[in-house]
Amino acid sequence: MGRTSDAREKLLSVAFDLIHENSYGAVGVDQICKRAKVNKGSFYYFFKTKTDLVVAAYEEHWRLKEPDYERIFAPHHAPLQRLELWCDYIRQVQKLRYKKYEQVCGCPYTSVGGELATQDKKIRLKTRDLIDRHVRYLTGAIADAMLTGVAAPGDAEVKARLVHAFVVGLLLRAKIYNDLKVLNHLEEAIFPLMGSKVPQ
Repeated sequence: MGRTSDAREKLLSVAFDLIHENSYGAVGVDQICKRAKVNKGSFYYFFKTKTDLVVAAYEEHWRLKEPDYERIFAPHHAPLQRLELWCDYIRQVQKLRYKKYEQVCGCPYTSVGGELATQDKKIRLKTRDLIDRHVRYLTGAIADAMLTGVAAPGDAEVKARLVHAFVVGLLLRAKIYNDLKVLNHLEEAIFPLMGSKVPQ
């Protein structure tokens, strides 16, 4: 049981890395199995299709990073501090991936979702689900910021969606330009969207 479980974990990890580094279309099952050192029979024991593997891999990636979000958005942090910590986290993650892949990779969820949204319903729905999870964290922080008077009144969820969309756009720009400096001023972009002062 341990060996088969280990094979599944390897497939999940390798699939995420390969697709994030390249694209869904550029990566095949054979390539994933070869990198994971797992035979193709084991692949099809765990997953019916590459799509099923990718959905599981992205869910696993979220499971591993969710504790970071729980820490960043913990209520003992002031509302705007949560958003500053989130911006720092985004930059740190992108720097680590740049060192690993030698290129800016952007947002893993919206990259694969944008590539396949019109072609693969399972991946489109999984991407939506993952975006919504991010937005819920942002909504809580923005709602608390409005309650404490450090953000302008309004619909916290609408603002959270705008903030998330803007950051995804900057991540895409950073990926296209292969330039992490695009992310240096995230706060200057998102705080005005909330009607908040940009932190000094």
